[in-house]
Amino acid sequence: MRITVCLTDNRPDAWIEGLRAALPGADVQNWVSGAPQADHAVVWAPPQTFIDEQPRLRGIFNVGAGVDALLKLRLPPRTMVVRLDDAGMSVQMAEYVCHALIRHFREFDAYEADAREARWSFRKPREREDFPVGVMGLGVLGERVAKAVAQFEFPVNGWSRSPKAIEGLRCFAGEAEFDAFLSATRVLVNLLPLTEATRGILNRETLSRLNGQPGGYLINVARGAHLVEADLIPLLDGGPLAGATLDVFEVEPLPADHPFWRHPKITVTPHGSARTVRGATIAQIAGKILAIERGEPVAGVVERERGY
Repeated sequence: MRITVCLTDNRPDAWIEGLRAALPGADVQNWVSGAPQADHAVVWAPPQTFIDEQPRLRGIFNVGAGVDALLKLRLPPRTMVVRLDDAGMSVQMAEYVCHALIRHFREFDAYEADAREARWSFRKPREREDFPVGVMGLGVLGERVAKAVAQFEFPVNGWSRSPKAIEGLRCFAGEAEFDAFLSATRVLVNLLPLTEATRGILNRETLSRLNGQPGGYLINVARGAHLVEADLIPLLDGGPLAGATLDVFEVEPLPADHPFWRHPKITVTPHGSARTVRGATIAQIAGKILAIERGEPVAGVVERERGY
């Protein structure tokens, strides 16, 4: 069995060494143009040239959670595209979202501003019932985030493309229930996959409908293209939103002159809410490759028409 590794902007050596250890019977090599045909590929942002030169791949394994960039390529019709189920990312995502939520809810940003001025201050405690959290996208990451938020006793809503029943959550599904989900939500957490249907879903119209009152808050940890960036600042400047924590952007790295850097109601982080854990990822991919070779079904196979 031959496995090729194509990790754009990432050093492949440790990945190759790990895959060789996990699959001792396999020939694992870094991809170079003109390399022999492989059975499976482990990739991150591969060029179209790689895909064109490897038409016989049985499986392409993406080392990140999102596959939107991969699905933009012309892929062999019979090649299975497989995304990660978790591989250590869900706990990181839960940490990030809970931190952003609690920082806003407890007004720690205001305390930090006061501390810079050596000002001793006090703010009245707020009620969790007044801050219902809505999680868009209830896959592996979204469900973990929603359950983590629920541990802090916030009301938690979830919205997904198809109906789901998750203990401790009030679940909404489909276009028919989207407005009801927004109106029941004050802090909106986006964990949707990026598809043509979800591109720009965070916009003036949708964000204005949060909880039916001023004071909404946005946490975007999915993809920058979910947010219509031009709509956000007007919603913050005297509009219905109290603030936003953004980890993803249309252009990354975020340009130094972008207004998000300097807006007092926006917290910016550099796409680090959940990073791939190499050891866990290699173990998961190796297990899925062996399952495919045995003719067994595997989790995480992408439905190309759906986009995830």
